[in-house]
Amino acid sequence: MRKQIEYLTRSGLIAALYVVLTVVIQPIGYGTVQFRVSETLAILPAYMPAAIPGLTVGCFLSNLIGLATGANPAGGWDLLIGTAATAAAAVLTYCLRGIRFKNLPILSTVPPVLVNAVAIGTELAVVYGGIPWYWHALGVAAGQFLACCVCGTVLAAALNRVKL
Repeated sequence: MRKQIEYLTRSGLIAALYVVLTVVIQPIGYGTVQFRVSETLAILPAYMPAAIPGLTVGCFLSNLIGLATGANPAGGWDLLIGTAATAAAAVLTYCLRGIRFKNLPILSTVPPVLVNAVAIGTELAVVYGGIPWYWHALGVAAGQFLACCVCGTVLAAALNRVKL
């Protein structure tokens, strides 16, 4: 029972943190070129499986808030596609957790970049029309690279230091 409560608590805290970090920087967390600081947390499945539902729920709630406030141009599609992309990337990150370089799960930072570039890039290409898919994919990949690969690796190093 204690392990289940701990799992749910971790998932809930990760979801809440994801939402707060997305909403705080709301204008740049949505759109063609987006940078979600909350995507730094995408490294967490390499450390704990509770991060998978936490990130998924956090993404869904963030996209819902973006839809409600008009900040999310992808609208309702992002509730489905964005959330599914986050869930898939989180599972892949978890699967790659054992591959480490200097005790850092560097390879685990790649799935969120690739999955979101393809999924969100496609979603934005449909929403915006006219602009080629690859521009959207590159814009999303650039923001994801900064958040996941750069900031995520810094977070991983900090987590290793505190022996999480």
